[in-house]
Amino acid sequence: MATLFHNPLCPFSRKIRLIMGEKKFAADMVEERPWERRLDFLMLNPSGEVPVLEGEVGTIAGHYAISEWLEEKGGAAKLFPDSGLGRAEVRRLISWFDDKFHKEVGSLIIHEKIDRRFMNHEQGGGTPDMENVRIGLHNLKIHLEYICYLLSQRDWLAGQELSLADITAAAHLSCLDYTGDVVWREWPDAREWYAKLKSRPSFRSLLSDHLAGLRPASHYTDLDF
Repeated sequence: MATLFHNPLCPFSRKIRLIMGEKKFAADMVEERPWERRLDFLMLNPSGEVPVLEGEVGTIAGHYAISEWLEEKGGAAKLFPDSGLGRAEVRRLISWFDDKFHKEVGSLIIHEKIDRRFMNHEQGGGTPDMENVRIGLHNLKIHLEYICYLLSQRDWLAGQELSLADITAAAHLSCLDYTGDVVWREWPDAREWYAKLKSRPSFRSLLSDHLAGLRPASHYTDLDF
């Protein structure tokens, strides 16, 4: 069986876990703290970043490479549309959330509120910089507004069918749902869309995540939040 090296509140790791769940691709889960720069892990991925998928066919490092490999492999669910324009739109939104959203929102909030809690001083740990958190929360509202704009025209983010764009966006938002930083009542269309994803079987493993010393928000496991 394959092994996925991941970090529980890493959105890129969560994206791969959701894809694996949708495609019914089984793997053992090994938690990795990339800031520790563990030598055995660096042998798998010299960048030191998660996720990494190790299996009988070899090692695949990075969420982009793993997601493309899983889509080409097939499985229970197809996460890209058939048309070229449709696939381009899915990839545009994947890039939006993996690059723009992560830079402007997730990396600010999650790094300050979660990652630094588990780092020692030499690794960059310490008291959260709340100015970064405030900036992230401000930017989050802009991105939620964009999600609602997309959903005003479509059933799902990239079109009329569930796609990897939805999986990617949900992976990033699920980290902020854990910390309770998404005020869902202010964004009912986004809440309804996220509730549909949160209710899918592929989400169950994410909802079971609990970090030592840091409980999830009270509504985190509630499918009717």
